Order: sequence, then C-alpha cells, then structure tokens
Amino acid sequence: MRYWWVNQNQTYRHEIAGGYLWSPKRNANGARNPFYEAMREVAPGDLIFSFVDTRIAAIGIAESYCFESPKPQEFGSAGQNWDNIGWKINASFTKLLHVIRPKDHIGVLRGVLPSRYSPLQQNGNGIQSIYLTEISQNFTEVLGGLIGPEVNQIASATALAHPQSLLRDRDDLDDWEHNIERGLEVDPTIPPTQREAIIHARRGQGLFKQRVGEIETKCRITGVDNAVHLVASHCKPWRHSTNEERLNGENGLLLTPSIDHLFDRGFIGFEDSGVLILSPVAHHPSLERMGVETKRITNVGGFTEGQKKFLDFHRNSVLLRADR
Repeated sequence: MRYWWVNQNQTYRHEIAGGYLWSPKRNANGARNPFYEAMREVAPGDLIFSFVDTRIAAIGIAESYCFESPKPQEFGSAGQNWDNIGWKINASFTKLLHVIRPKDHIGVLRGVLPSRYSPLQQNGNGIQSIYLTEISQNFTEVLGGLIGPEVNQIASATALAHPQSLLRDRDDLDDWEHNIERGLEVDPTIPPTQREAIIHARRGQGLFKQRVGEIETKCRITGVDNAVHLVASHCKPWRHSTNEERLNGENGLLLTPSIDHLFDRGFIGFEDSGVLILSPVAHHPSLERMGVETKRITNVGGFTEGQKKFLDFHRNSVLLRADR
C-alpha cells in the first residue's frame, strides 16, 4: 500500500460523490506536471487523503489503476483551461467525522513533511499547485494519529476486501470511442468507403490491418503469426488519432487480443530499440499468463521510423509510468 494526498478544492464535491479522481495529463502549456503524472503510479488499495478548504475531509481507497478518460461533464466551469482528455482513477471515499486542519498541527507535522513535493508549506498552508503527491508512511501515521481511529478502520476494511472489489473495471474508454464513432457515422465530409475503413480500424480490422500486415508479420510478444488470431493495435490510440493516422500502417502492431489489451491500456510499451517496457503498475503474474516475460529483458526487434514516432506518443501519453 502507498499513501497519497490530493488537493480537491475545485472538484471535491464531484469526485467524492462520483467515486473517482481525475486530472489533466499536462499543464495548459503542454508541459509535464509531476502531480498529474503521479496519477499513473496509484494502484488498487492505496490510501488517499482528501484535502479541501484547508482541511482533511475524507479518505479514499483506490479501486483501479489510472486510465484515460474525458474530463467529467459535471466539472462544468471548473478547470476551464484543462484539456478534455486526462487521467482517471476509480476510488471509494469516506467522509471523516473528525475533520482536522493540518495547519493547526504543523508543529507535529513539520518534522515528517516530504522533502520533495510536500503538500504543505512549513507554516502549514496548503500548496494548491499540487494536485496529487505521495506521502510517507511516517507522515501517514502522524496524520492518522491526529484524525483518530477512523483511518485504521478504513485501511483495515480495505485489507479485508475481496481482491476483485479493488480491481473492478468501470473504464469508460469504450463509451468515449463509441461517441467518436457515432460522430464519424454522420460526418458528411467523409466518403462512405473511407468512413467504413476508419470505423473498422478501431477494432483492428479491415484496411488498417491490411496496411499493418505489410510491415508486421506476427505478434511481437507471443510470436503468433496466423492473421485470424491477430488484431492491428494502434500505437497512437484510435481515439487520439486523426483519420489519416487511424489508417496509417506505421501506427500499428499486429498483436494477439490479450497483448492488444495490455498495450492499449498502457500496461506495456516499447522502446525505439525494441526493448519491452513493463509498467510498474502491471500485475506480473497476469502478464506471465498472457505470454509476457517479466523476469528478463525482452527485445522484440526494431521498428520503422514511422512506428517510432507513434510509439513515442504511446510512451508519453498511454504507458502507465511516471518519471519522477
């Protein structure tokens, strides 16, 4: 279990009621933000302290890894400068009966504040530029002592929960892509034949698979080479791509369905050199059962220059990892 502090002033009401955390992927200027990147490190079962209006008001338990998701409509005018696509984590929150104001206890907390990315200033004021940051076990224990037995009760309930309840999949990527698809179906500027090819490309079939097959001959991970058992997986996801990119053969790899799932959801990726990247949040026993080697470095072979461009997007915007 890891421990996190989230500042939710703008979005507290929506996230607590909706059972999730949501952040943009980047700053408004396109720069990486370590407090948004932290979303990519959260794992099911992690404990989250919710800070709002200068107080710790709730405690959450992460119920999923992060996944791509559109900005929640209920945010309304909050975060007007945020991109429409960001990171989302399913989480179950419990509002605290004993709400504390950390500033009132800064004399105790100051000694355990993180040396990097601390959510509090030395005077006890919050730092609102921080959205999500990891806190140490020592910091957590001090916070827990100030809040009281509620923290241990919530943490204990999590430890006893059935594992599947922590891994429930409410991923809304499919709904998101269906909405894009419906827009394509009524777009009068796209010729019917092209429209059909673009929609089939979402499922890794049709013209896109044919074009990928001119570059790739088998699944890079499992070695399966029978086209019947392979799908064409987008390196830059279909949901992010232009119509041209959706049909570009260099934006694809031929993968078995289970490997396609891992790649599309960011549990694995590839360096330009062909070295397989395993996300830190990936469940290694599951990867092994799907045919992914986890105990040694795997090199799947080189890529074309065009593929490298699309794989760079995947590493930066899909792969679940944070360079901190």
